Amino acid sequence: MPKYVIERNLPGAGKLSATELKGISEKSNSALKEMGPATQWLESYVTDDKVYCVYIAPDEAAVRKHAELGGFPVDSIAQVRNIIDPTTAES
Repeated sequence: MPKYVIERNLPGAGKLSATELKGISEKSNSALKEMGPATQWLESYVTDDKVYCVYIAPDEAAVRKHAELGGFPVDSIAQVRNIIDPTTAES
């Protein structure tokens, strides 16, 4: 199943409280439950003004549907083609 990185412009994201982040997570989980098990949220990285989310989904349309159901912005979606890390240099 394809993996995607979603960029969301969210000014002030880095200043969101734990309660606000919990609410966003709950909204995301609710949208995913409505969609069924094919789309999965793996994790998100919160920076000062953006959130980068990693999803497994059947296609880009599923990622966009999740954003629509949750009311989340989507500024770009990129399909992950490969994953590398420091151990890649060892092979």
